[in-house]
Amino acid sequence: MNPIIQILNESNISKEKTKKLFQALTENPMAAMALIQTMGIAPEKLQQIMGLVMTNPNIIKEAVEELGFDFSKVEAAKEKLKSGLN
Repeated sequence: MNPIIQILNESNISKEKTKKLFQALTENPMAAMALIQTMGIAPEKLQQIMGLVMTNPNIIKEAVEELGFDFSKVEAAKEKLKSGLN
């Protein structure tokens, strides 16, 4: 099991909410950041997730694929976000 998904499970985040989070990530990364902050995850667990993402960015791709989403949509959303910031 992907470590991010495992941390969410340990934090009593339902599979439905986990899928909703990653669906948001594929559509709008900023919305996903706002959503994860409303899930009631302990700050140390959020910090652990961020550390995993910072040290191994592929972990998001693995989680997205494990949940059955299309990672190319994450890349497209990321590019859209970048172009909006420039």
